[in-house]
Amino acid sequence: MITLIWLELQKMFRKWRTYIGFIAIGFLAIVVQVALYFTGAKMIDFQMQGMEQSFVMVGNLFNGYFIARFILMALIIHIPFLIVLVGGDLLAGEATAGTYRMLLTRPVSRFQVVTAKFIAGWISVLLLLVWLLFLSLVISLLLFGSGPLLSFQGMKLVVFAENDILWRFLFAYLFAFISMSTVISISIFFSSFVQNAIGPIAATMAVIIIFIILSAIPVDFFQTIKPYLFTNHMSQWDGFFSDPVDYKDIFQSLWYLLAHIVVIYGITTYIFIKKDILS
Repeated sequence: MITLIWLELQKMFRKWRTYIGFIAIGFLAIVVQVALYFTGAKMIDFQMQGMEQSFVMVGNLFNGYFIARFILMALIIHIPFLIVLVGGDLLAGEATAGTYRMLLTRPVSRFQVVTAKFIAGWISVLLLLVWLLFLSLVISLLLFGSGPLLSFQGMKLVVFAENDILWRFLFAYLFAFISMSTVISISIFFSSFVQNAIGPIAATMAVIIIFIILSAIPVDFFQTIKPYLFTNHMSQWDGFFSDPVDYKDIFQSLWYLLAHIVVIYGITTYIFIKKDILS
């Protein structure tokens, strides 16, 4: 199985579409850091307006932690658009290239093939988020230094000490990994039906957009089903930057997302095992 996963990763990283996400995130993260380096201090001053008489702030407030969270909040909502480029091609790409039959002539089962593709997809998500973590957190700390993290929660201002920040980023990124793994799993599911990657990419994004719209409609029926839509739980990573952290909501969202992944993986595996391979 490990060899099969490695082969899937090799095939994945031979395709240019795999690098679009890394290039886009790299470009956007650097642009945001450069812009904030020259003008970002004004943002802190604007947000702190009216608080100077109530608080005395000391230390480097406009620091790498603040920048890292700002970048994460700005870019995480766009990552699904990037990862579906990979997920939508994992199964459909074999049909497009006409390599299904050659793939299945190896001494491996269809179950192993589809499992390896899912794991390769999840690994690609992990690598993309590690890349974002490196650019947003490590580079920002080098450029802007460290300090306490300001977190504005509605009308509430929370200040986290330096020794209480790093674990919040790590767990936020772990939760984001589960969220994005749900998205790429859906794109692999759609990829099992067609012979072109465009369909799964469009279908996955359509599902995300439709679910977000339904969640926002103030109708009792839609508000009733809202807790069961995976899009309602994807942003729960930000809960780690609350004080106190609402672990109940975080774990509830985590289980919903994991349940989606398991069900989607199971259905896709069943479809692929039963599918007639013609080319």
